[in-house]
Amino acid sequence: MSHHLTAGQRAMLENTLRLRLQDLLRQRDLHQEGHSRVDHARQVLTQDDDDAPAHASDREVDQALTDLEQIELREVTRALERVGDAHYGLCEDCSATIPFDRLRLNPAARRCVSCQGAREGSGQPAR
Repeated sequence: MSHHLTAGQRAMLENTLRLRLQDLLRQRDLHQEGHSRVDHARQVLTQDDDDAPAHASDREVDQALTDLEQIELREVTRALERVGDAHYGLCEDCSATIPFDRLRLNPAARRCVSCQGAREGSGQPAR
């Protein structure tokens, strides 16, 4: 275990991640009304009225929201897998300690502020 996080801090972060995972799963189910992404898109396209441009726009918004939900869901799931690992809370790029306050705001954070800023400034994916 990494020693920069106390057992209480680690437990709090894990609980926060679990709650966020539940919220994301519930949100995804509500957003897609229990359908798969493909079925939901098909349902939006085949709604029974004459406003095809609005349906296309609705479908694009639905897909964008679903994409964002899926990305966050994946990040939260990965963080839950890491929370018990000795490397949780250490920057993936430079191995520096990620401050508890940053993890409290974003328990799925994989990088320190400096490395995340450098990555975002270079146009690399934020992961």
